[in-house]
Amino acid sequence: MSIIKNLSFEWLVGIRYTRSGRRSGRNSFISFISLISMAGIALGVAALIIVLSVMNGFQKEVRDRMLSVLSHIEVFEPYGGLPDWQATAREAFMNKEVRGAAPYVDAQAMMTRDETLRGVAVRGVLPDEEPKVSDVASQVKEGSLQNLRSGEFNIVLGNELARSMNARLGDKVTMIAPQGQVTPAGVIPRLKQFTVVGIFDSGHFEYDSTLAFIHIDDAMKMFKLSAPSGLRLKIEDMQRAPQVALDLSRTLSGDLLIRDWSKQNRNWFAAVQTEKRMMFIILTLIIAVAAFNLVSTLVMTVTDKQADIAILRTLGASPGSIMKIFMIQGALVGLIGTAIGVGGGVLIAANIDVIVPFIERILGVQFLPKDIYLISSLPSDLRWPDVWTIGGVAVVLAFLATLYPSWWAARVKPAEALRYE
Repeated sequence: MSIIKNLSFEWLVGIRYTRSGRRSGRNSFISFISLISMAGIALGVAALIIVLSVMNGFQKEVRDRMLSVLSHIEVFEPYGGLPDWQATAREAFMNKEVRGAAPYVDAQAMMTRDETLRGVAVRGVLPDEEPKVSDVASQVKEGSLQNLRSGEFNIVLGNELARSMNARLGDKVTMIAPQGQVTPAGVIPRLKQFTVVGIFDSGHFEYDSTLAFIHIDDAMKMFKLSAPSGLRLKIEDMQRAPQVALDLSRTLSGDLLIRDWSKQNRNWFAAVQTEKRMMFIILTLIIAVAAFNLVSTLVMTVTDKQADIAILRTLGASPGSIMKIFMIQGALVGLIGTAIGVGGGVLIAANIDVIVPFIERILGVQFLPKDIYLISSLPSDLRWPDVWTIGGVAVVLAFLATLYPSWWAARVKPAEALRYE
């Protein structure tokens, strides 16, 4: 109470006008419009916080699942393999941010079992080295990555790929290499049977449905390679991958190409970033519409309070004080609406993993089919800088909406306003 007593009369009158509609039946309609404006701001702010949190979470979840299979940085020669990958790895480790290195072979092939034929991305790896650069070993749900042994022609399949081929542990699948064998009878495809010794689940539909791992020696034999395709690196902070890749391009010897994870998926990340910007603009316009409803509220209030304004002017209130009263009234509506929206948006965004499954169970629907959206659950990544930005934008828009009505109130002439009172 002592704080209220110490406020200037502009604040006291502005707060009273904000609350007067609830006390007086005469002004109930103005109060209703004011509540609608406040609710609109709150809904717009909450929607923007929730949508951006979900989009941040979607981007983070897909990126993390991608990088559980992909590497942070790839080093390879443009024309041929990397025979002395150990030397390149030693040079890479001279960079303090590099934490792991492993060779790999990348190839495309066809895979068949019974009457099923699938195109697959084949990756040859060293089972002992692969855990240093990816999480595939921990994602193997059946069998083990260690079952890939040189010369045994074993294979680890993604769970969606195994399901589509009806393949289980111990089953045989036939791989068809694109490079054919030249014989007197003509060119015939090279075939090799592989035994399924593991099934992994990365949670990323694209990789689970197309990727297969074999031993790097078997890959080089199958695809007639004399050396690994290149070297995969893991660094301490994946966000610094572009800078680390640039540093490595200056320090690694040989004619090497270096590619970081952001370049491998540039189109996807660019599309998500563009979509985030557009959603921010669209939902900010919703907040703007709600904020500028304050214009009509304040105009109606000024019209209704012209006699009060005239009396205040005759008692010595300056036009600036009158203007300040109505700016305070509008700003309070904007602040309260923003506070409610921020509170509701943060609460929902922080519990989206509980709320969405509950709604899906009630409605009997799935919002994110895995084969379309790559992930099956709705993630959320609440970032406080986004929350403060959204709240700040809402408050600024609400404040701007008060300027014209407040200026109009300051121009009311006492004599004319009291003429018919």
